[in-house]
Amino acid sequence: MNRSVLFWVLAAVITIASAVYQRMTGPTYPVAGSAELNEHAISYKLNRSHPGPTNAPVEIKTDDQSISGMLYWKRFNTGDPWTEVPMAFSEGMLKGELPNQPPAGKLMYRVELQKGEKQMSVPAGDPIVIRFRGDVPIFVLIPHVLAMFIAMLFSIRAGLEYFSKEPKLKKLIYWTLGVLFVGGFILGPLMQWYSFNAWWTGWPFGTDLTDNKTAVAFLAWVIAAVALTRAKHPERWALGACMITFVVYMIPHSVLGSELDYSKLDKQTRQVGSPR
Repeated sequence: MNRSVLFWVLAAVITIASAVYQRMTGPTYPVAGSAELNEHAISYKLNRSHPGPTNAPVEIKTDDQSISGMLYWKRFNTGDPWTEVPMAFSEGMLKGELPNQPPAGKLMYRVELQKGEKQMSVPAGDPIVIRFRGDVPIFVLIPHVLAMFIAMLFSIRAGLEYFSKEPKLKKLIYWTLGVLFVGGFILGPLMQWYSFNAWWTGWPFGTDLTDNKTAVAFLAWVIAAVALTRAKHPERWALGACMITFVVYMIPHSVLGSELDYSKLDKQTRQVGSPR
């Protein structure tokens, strides 16, 4: 196997590993676990993201009709009291629903289970935070995800050229820039629009880390592209841009993402409802 093929294989392995990592981390990945109530094992998987206009289902498999459940929820970052919703047993599961929220709205929730005199909270620690968003069409979602990880593939491959005796960077850097631009600055804003009714929520308009880290990675590759004709060792700049891109890709998706300000929403609601 020649060095170029080896570098492509290594780049693909790193890209796939980063994709798996992104899939399994971040504030929107479901919370899963197990607990024991009165010697009865209970497994659960609770969502932290919900798309579309429907209520968000909350389901816990118990296979025991004698176990009752109460769903507690409140709006995130508000002084609202907790709302209690009795859960219904059906098909071996306790089922409840969280009311749909405007795009980027968040709810805190937890479930209290009881069997006889024994009680337990799910999860045992802090309540879960779930964020609501709009539906993203598959013709936007799939190309966006593919573009972002193809950009990662070319980024890693370009960075590995540092270890070549005669680095060939031009095509790799331009492919990285082009695919990253399409995925992050064309399809990315479309994702944001469908999800949260906003085109860009990173700097200078907000603190969305997903948008900001895309901008940082793109800027790093712009500098690497300039270094092709300005720097004595452009492969060093490519390796640096590769490392920056890898680090920002390792930041879990949706950290510091879009969040509805309920205080502003409540103020608007009061203004609309007030007599003129």
